[in-house]
Amino acid sequence: MSAKVIVAYGSKYGATAEIAQKIGDVLTAEGLEADIKPADQAGKPEGYSAAVIGSGVYYGRWRKPASRFVKSNQDSLAEIPVWLFSSGPTGKGDPLELTEGWRSPKALEGVIDHIKPLDTALFNGAIDDQKISGFEKFVIKKVKAPSGDFRDWDAIEAWARAVAGTLKEQGPQSTVP
Repeated sequence: MSAKVIVAYGSKYGATAEIAQKIGDVLTAEGLEADIKPADQAGKPEGYSAAVIGSGVYYGRWRKPASRFVKSNQDSLAEIPVWLFSSGPTGKGDPLELTEGWRSPKALEGVIDHIKPLDTALFNGAIDDQKISGFEKFVIKKVKAPSGDFRDWDAIEAWARAVAGTLKEQGPQSTVP
């Protein structure tokens, strides 16, 4: 029996949803069962042996559906292997350098400490000027964030393969009752 993994995400314009889909596709290709769902449709993690949860980052915060999912399910998530990812910084280069070491939202620190994720990744994001609001364009211009797609698909795939490798090494986990 292979591990059953929930890949839950918060995405405003679709870039993070595409990252979550890629992660789920890699997990499936590696022989795991992955359910990829928006966080507000993911339900509870019961029945899953692991979770990968991510969100687009806006103004240093995760999307509300992803934050709510982690907060409301923190006790269940603390019982299974969890990986977290964020997407957000635009521009070329190491996303940690672009964000001066930012890894996860301060508002979720206590919850993240309780869950004890096995890894927390930060991926470069994408900004499509055709999809964002006037206010978002103003903020992006103010902080001098470049528009475009800066996602590093090789890095995302490598991270997902590492997640799969860890799960395959651990073997099937018992799920949260």
